[in-house]
Amino acid sequence: MDPEVISDLPGDCPVCGMALEQVTPLPGRATFTCPMHPEIEQETPGDCPLCGMPLEAKAVSNVADEHAKREIRDLSVRFWAGLVLTVPVFLLAMLPMVPGHLLEKLVGSPISKWIQFALTTPVVFWCGWSFFVKGWRSLKGWNLNMFTLITLGVGAAYLYSVVAVLFPGLFPESFRHHGTVELYFEAAAVIIVLVLLGQLLEARARGRTGEAIRSLLDLSAKSSKRLTETGEEEVAIDRLVIGDRLRVRPGEKIPVDGTILEGSSTIDESMITGEPLAVAKQTGDPVVGATINQTGSFVMSVGKVGADTLLAQIIQMVSTAQRSRAPIQKVADKVAGYFVPAVMAVSLTTFIVWSIWGPAPTMALGLINAVAVLIIACPCALGLATPVSIMVGIGRAAREGILIRDAEAIETAGKIDTLVMDKTGTLTARRPTITGFTVSSGTEAADVLSAAAALESLSEHPLSKAILERARGEAVSFPSVCGFRSTTGGGISGEIGDESWHVGKRSFIEAEGAAIPEELLKSAEEGERQARTVVWVAHGKAAVAIFSISDPIKESTPAAIAELHRLGIRLVMATGDNDATAQAVGRELKIDEIHAGLSPADKIQLIRDLKASGRRVAMAGDGINDAPALAEAEVGIAMGTGTDVAIESAPITLVKGDLSGIVRAVLSSRAVMRNIHQNLFFAFAYNLVGIPIAAGILYPFTGMLLSPMIAGAAMSLSSVSVISNALRLRSMKLRD
Repeated sequence: MDPEVISDLPGDCPVCGMALEQVTPLPGRATFTCPMHPEIEQETPGDCPLCGMPLEAKAVSNVADEHAKREIRDLSVRFWAGLVLTVPVFLLAMLPMVPGHLLEKLVGSPISKWIQFALTTPVVFWCGWSFFVKGWRSLKGWNLNMFTLITLGVGAAYLYSVVAVLFPGLFPESFRHHGTVELYFEAAAVIIVLVLLGQLLEARARGRTGEAIRSLLDLSAKSSKRLTETGEEEVAIDRLVIGDRLRVRPGEKIPVDGTILEGSSTIDESMITGEPLAVAKQTGDPVVGATINQTGSFVMSVGKVGADTLLAQIIQMVSTAQRSRAPIQKVADKVAGYFVPAVMAVSLTTFIVWSIWGPAPTMALGLINAVAVLIIACPCALGLATPVSIMVGIGRAAREGILIRDAEAIETAGKIDTLVMDKTGTLTARRPTITGFTVSSGTEAADVLSAAAALESLSEHPLSKAILERARGEAVSFPSVCGFRSTTGGGISGEIGDESWHVGKRSFIEAEGAAIPEELLKSAEEGERQARTVVWVAHGKAAVAIFSISDPIKESTPAAIAELHRLGIRLVMATGDNDATAQAVGRELKIDEIHAGLSPADKIQLIRDLKASGRRVAMAGDGINDAPALAEAEVGIAMGTGTDVAIESAPITLVKGDLSGIVRAVLSSRAVMRNIHQNLFFAFAYNLVGIPIAAGILYPFTGMLLSPMIAGAAMSLSSVSVISNALRLRSMKLRD
C-alpha cells in the first residue's frame, strides 16, 4: 500500500499497518552521484544539492540509460515549447524598434504587453521551473552556483515586467522612458530558452562521454556454445559457470575468459589491448572474453565469469575513473566558490552605479545591466571544464588498452620526467628459457632438476616457468616439499626428504651457508656476460648447479624506449637481477641509468631518492616485488600481463603490457590536460570579457549596452564551447 516504506526486516507497515512483503531487487539498479561533488550519492536520479547539476550513474545500467534518455526528452520538450512561445514575445518586444513596422497597427501597445505577459509566464514557470527550484535550494543552503545567478536574473526581469503591466503607476520617473515603463519579458523568456538549449546540449554531450563504456559493453558476446555429454547447446553468457567447456569457431567472439583445452587459432585482441596484430594461441594459452577468434576452431575451459572477467573489470575501472576528480578541478571548484558571491556583488554595484549616475531611465537601465551581469557570469562552463575532459579522455585511453584508475593519475602522468622500470616482464617478454644448465662434479643433473622443479612449482617467480618447462620436457618427477619458504628478491628454500635445498640468487644461497665451487663460478660469469640470468641451486651447504636463463627483449621495447626519450623522459632500470645481465640489457636498449641487484626496499629507496632530487617519477613493473615501488611512485604503471598485486598497486594498467602503452599513456595525459587548460581559458575568458561589458563599461565610449538576451546567449555559448572542445579528445592521436 505504501511502496515508499522499505525495511531490511519483516514486520508491519508503520503507515497503514499491513504486513510488509518481500520484494526482489530490480536488475540494473544504479547509484547516482555528482561528477563535481562525488561525496553526493543516492539511489535515484536527481540534481546535486550543492551545484544543481544532474546526477550521473556510477555505472552503466538500464536504469541509468533510461533516466538519461528521459532527461533528454524532457529538456527537448521544454526547450521547443519555450522556443515556440518565446518567438512571438521577442518579435512583439523588438519590432517596435524597427522604423515603419506594421506590428503596432495590428497589435496595439496595451494588447502587446498582455500577450507578452501571457506567453512569458508559462516559459518562466513551466519551461524554467527546475532552474528556480535549484536556485532556491542554493540560496537556502548558501551553496551558491550558476542556478543562483539564473534565478536572480530571470526572476528580477520577470517580476519587474509583471509589476509594470499590472501596476505601472507605482514606478517613479527614473524607471520611465518617454513616459512609459519598459518591459523585459523577452529577456526573461529568451534567457530561459537559451539556458534550456545549453542544458540539452550538455545532456547529449554527457551521453556521448559514456560511449566508451557502452562500446565496451557491446563488445561482449551474448551467448556461447557449451559442450555437453550429448553434443552442444547454446546458452546465454550469464548462465556459464567456471569449468564449463565451450566450442569457439572462426569469426566468433570468445564468450568469457578462460584457457584453450584443444586446438589452436589466431585471435584479434585489439578491442582489449589496442594492438592491431592478431595473436597466435595454442593449447594451454589463456584467452580473453570479447576478443574475436579468427582462423581456427578450439575448445576452451571457462576460467572467469561475470564481474571477474577482464572486460567487466575494465568497464568498472573506466567507470570509476571517469567520476574521479583531478587536482586541477579542486582549483576550479575553489574559484567557483568565490566567484558567485563576487558576481552578485558586482551585479548589485552595477545597479547602484547606474541608478545614481546613469542616464534616464536610470533605475530601469540599472536593473537591466545588473541582470545582464548575473546571466553572463553563470559559471556552468567553469564547472564543466574539467570533468567532461576527464570523462572523454579516460574513455578514449581505455580503447587503447590504457586503464586509468583515477583522474589524478591522468593529470600526473603527463608531468613525469623520469621512468623507473623493472626488467623482467617490463622490458623483456617474460618468456624465460633455459639456455644453459651446469652441474658440479659428482652431482646428478636429473636429481638437481627434480629438486629445483619441485621447489619452483610452489613459486610465482617468472623464472620458475623456465625450470618447470625444462623438467616437464625431460619427464622428471616432482618430489614432495616440506617447509617451503620464499624470500622476496632472494630465492626459495625447502626440505625434500631429510635434505635442504635452496634456489635463487648467489647472495641468497651464500646467506644460507652454501659454498661456491670455482667451476660453477666461471660458468655463471660467462652466462652473465651474455645477458643471461643465473639461478643458483644449493644442496645442503654447497652450490651444486646453475641455470642460465634468457628472457628475450620484447619486440616493441626498442621503439618505445626511443619514443620515451623523444618525450624528454629519463629512463632508469631497477632490477633484482645481477649487474652483468642488467648492464648488457641496458646497453642494448640505451637505458640512461641502471641499478641491479635491488630488493623491493631498495627500489622504494631509489624512487624516494629520485623524488627528493626534484624528479617527477613514474614506476613501471609487473611483479609482486614491484608492488611497493609502484605505490611509492607519483604514478605507478602496471603491466596487464603481470600479477594482480602489481595491478592493484598502480593507478594505470596497460592491458597489453609493453612500454609502447606508457608512451600512449603520457600522450593521453598531456592531451587531456591541454584540453582542460583550453576549457578553463574558454570559461574564464567569457566572464573576464563579458562581465565588464554587461556592467556597461563600454557605454561612455560607444553608447552600447549588453542586452540580457545576448548575455544569456554568451553564457550558453561558453558551455557549448567547453563541451565541444572536450569531445575532440575522442579522436586524439596516441600513436604515430
